[in-house]
Amino acid sequence: MSTAPATTPEGLRVAVIGTGQRAYIAEHVATSPTSASVVAAVDTTEIGRGRARQLFGDDIAVFDSHEALIAQGGVDAAIVTTPDWTHKEIAVDLLRAGIAVYLEKPLAITLDDADAVLQAAYESRTPLYVGHNFRHAAVVRLMHEVIERGEIGAVKSVWVRHFVGNGGDYYFKDWHADRSRVNTLLLQKASHDIDVVHFLAGAYTQRVVAMGDLAVYGDIDDHEDRSGQTMADWFSYDNWPPEAQRGLNPVVDVEDVSMMLMTLEHGITASYEQCHFTPDYWRNYTVIGTHGRLENIGDTAGGTVKVWNRRRTWSTEGDVEYPIAGVEEGHADADLDTMNEFLAFVADGTPTTLSPVAARQAVAAGALAAHSLRNGSIPLDVPPLDPALVEYFSSLTASTAPHSLDAATR
Repeated sequence: MSTAPATTPEGLRVAVIGTGQRAYIAEHVATSPTSASVVAAVDTTEIGRGRARQLFGDDIAVFDSHEALIAQGGVDAAIVTTPDWTHKEIAVDLLRAGIAVYLEKPLAITLDDADAVLQAAYESRTPLYVGHNFRHAAVVRLMHEVIERGEIGAVKSVWVRHFVGNGGDYYFKDWHADRSRVNTLLLQKASHDIDVVHFLAGAYTQRVVAMGDLAVYGDIDDHEDRSGQTMADWFSYDNWPPEAQRGLNPVVDVEDVSMMLMTLEHGITASYEQCHFTPDYWRNYTVIGTHGRLENIGDTAGGTVKVWNRRRTWSTEGDVEYPIAGVEEGHADADLDTMNEFLAFVADGTPTTLSPVAARQAVAAGALAAHSLRNGSIPLDVPPLDPALVEYFSSLTASTAPHSLDAATR
């Protein structure tokens, strides 16, 4: 079990570290079934500290570094929504200080850093939760339920196409475009989908090979330093076509189109394709089993998961079709579920449905895929994780969780 911090009569005292675009997920703390409240915030910029007070009230304590927060004390848990390259240092410091951590995905931008975070949580016995919220998305739960009912038989292959229609605004106008800050969008963006591939297949990636390119945004020479801004300050659907984008990040050296192939455990295969200059924005999963296949058309409410399970020629209609529930846009419902799960885990040790091992495996596949595509598409094997860490984090994961992949026997 986790070493859960003792709560105050008012509940868990929570800090928010990083008050940029994703800090709003901390607003779910106040509505959680677990008694908790945001009492502190950290941001390295004056604008960010002002934003913290706007989001969480003037009475919270505000700091300019996570070190200052740790030195002050008085918090039980921290929600870390800082840029990706800072995750490892901040998470390790918090865990060693005994402060439970909700860490936005990806866990880290390199496999070594990901393993260092897991090691710190293991050694300190401090709760660590990685915010792979898409596991809780209605479309993913629905597809998993179809698979668990056996409607398509045993899963043999998973194909994912990710049309990132907002990619120019979301990922090429700030630090996301700089590989020294993000490594690859096969982590920042695709870690969601790699994790879902593992979830639906019931297996982790063992080998990857990839290719990709900076096909469009590398040719745009209009750049701007957007320090102090967040994505909401520049986003517009009028920023179209992609070649007409202006004000890109001063450094743009991550791929805007990429493809990776994965060999998973148990002989399962998978593919993932990501493009940041499509007009539409959604994910399409195809899962092929021994008795049929499923595919989602749309990935939020109003969409459909279709199942084909009899021989035929082509048809746009499935043999069975299931409507997707949840929100009509975005993933607010999944954010809420992940936050509730984290707070319950910290407060009373309630087992989680996703462990840091799964988050590490997503980083492993994405980071190695980036290395492959940048080095002649060489195939690379995922190195194993220390069995002691696998066993420890498995003990904190619900044994009844669907496809709990962290058992040492997997």
